[in-house]
Amino acid sequence: MRVHVEVAACALALVVVALTLFASFASSNSEGDALYALRRGLSDPENVLQSWDRTLVNPCTWFHITCNQDNRVTRLELYKNDIQGTIPAELGNLKNLISLDLYNNNISGSIPPALGKMKSLVFLRLNNNKLSGRIPRELAEVSSLKVVDVSNNNLCGTIPTTGSFEHIPLNNFENNPRLEGPELLGLASYDTNC
Repeated sequence: MRVHVEVAACALALVVVALTLFASFASSNSEGDALYALRRGLSDPENVLQSWDRTLVNPCTWFHITCNQDNRVTRLELYKNDIQGTIPAELGNLKNLISLDLYNNNISGSIPPALGKMKSLVFLRLNNNKLSGRIPRELAEVSSLKVVDVSNNNLCGTIPTTGSFEHIPLNNFENNPRLEGPELLGLASYDTNC
């Protein structure tokens, strides 16, 4: 009887380990998919993204990516690389991302509202690009966000001063010719012609 109990306990332990590994693999794979969506949308004249190989199970081996001990992506640092393209909504799937640094590039398009799903995000640096459109309201709802810099872009609308944006210095929004503020999001003065 004791042998059967030990075998059952061993089998249960193996199932728990297998499920844990599968969960880690699935998470890494979804993070890899999100990062590869970014890669697909970028022109990379200096080949800084050559290590971003979709066939690798874990994006933690890619350059410009930092992961935690659980192999979850926590930092994406692609600054000063002359990359061009847009930011895909899929990046919002990086739930453990603490720092998103895409500053000093030639990134265009809008800031996806899906970035508001990054509930661990502390640092968001998108300055010195060619971004346009509004600053998504969803970003002001990310309570962990402490540093936002979107200066030197082509953003429009009003500067959020609620939620996590409440204590962001206004100079982190300057040199956006059509961005006005400080005004609260959600008021009638929010620029509808943006």
